[in-house]
Amino acid sequence: MPSPKARTSGPTPAAAKTERLLNLVIALLATRQPLSRARIREAVPDYQDGTDEAFERMFERDKDELRALGIPLRTEPVDPFFDDEVGYRIDEREYALPQVDLDPDELAVVGLAARAWSQASLAGPAAQALRKLDAAGLVRDEASVSGIEPLLHTREPAFEPVRDAVLSRTRLTFDYRGGGGAGVTSRRVEPWGLTSWHGRWYLTAHDLDRDAPRVFRLDRVVGTPRGVGRPGAFRVPDEHDATAMIRRSYGEDAGARTTVRLLVRDGAASSLRRRGTVEPGDGDAGWDSLDLRVTNVGALVQEVCAAGPDVRVAFPPEVRDAVIVALTAVARAHGGQV
Repeated sequence: MPSPKARTSGPTPAAAKTERLLNLVIALLATRQPLSRARIREAVPDYQDGTDEAFERMFERDKDELRALGIPLRTEPVDPFFDDEVGYRIDEREYALPQVDLDPDELAVVGLAARAWSQASLAGPAAQALRKLDAAGLVRDEASVSGIEPLLHTREPAFEPVRDAVLSRTRLTFDYRGGGGAGVTSRRVEPWGLTSWHGRWYLTAHDLDRDAPRVFRLDRVVGTPRGVGRPGAFRVPDEHDATAMIRRSYGEDAGARTTVRLLVRDGAASSLRRRGTVEPGDGDAGWDSLDLRVTNVGALVQEVCAAGPDVRVAFPPEVRDAVIVALTAVARAHGGQV
């Protein structure tokens, strides 16, 4: 008796539909000639299964969906000399964004955002659709589909399971290493949001054991978080503001501000410079004086420590002492001389 085949889980219906629509857009963008229904069915993998009637129904629904999304789906004769067969295409000039002029500050923000995106590539089914267009002898327009599938990367191993739990509203359990040398504890949470803030990823959630909202740094999650129970098991509060919650957890909403003067080496610490007032040459030779108004001294201390020898604290003394204490602890933890 043959052994039963292992069951594999495929994409969800929503994911399959999204992939099919994406492949359809790619096929219609990647050609300069209108595609007949037969050519579209050959190019999009999901259209190849089932009967002709099933394909017709699915294609009609997908056309309506693309137009509802504002995608300019054009209907044209396949042969310009005969109008007996209708074809479809997406004009890249209508699909693309208009010319956008950005100020230097706006360009800087766009540049920072671009660092979060990997080099664009086409997924397997999409590349397969393009190969079929090549085989059919149609002229491809490579520029129209470049960058159509950006991928977001992160070094945090916990990112994907936490993201999936946030999207599906599934409870999570994980081991968490607290700050300040605290040990590892087990946490059970209802995940509300996943947010990047000051270069780190944070999970905002309702801690079930403590019955209170909590913020967790993803790089302090130990091992792989595990989903518990069914999706949709809880409701995220309407007033939930992940960034505000993270800021409060770091004391940035306390209202009180502290003026800190730093000495910054020429050409270093650009992120600090952007947030303060720089007086070139006011400090020692080769250093600039930088005044900052901060609400979270602890976060500033971490940033100054991370800058190493390129940043010094001029005043107040308590901030300078906090930096010395932090660097001393790091040196001792690594067996260095203090």
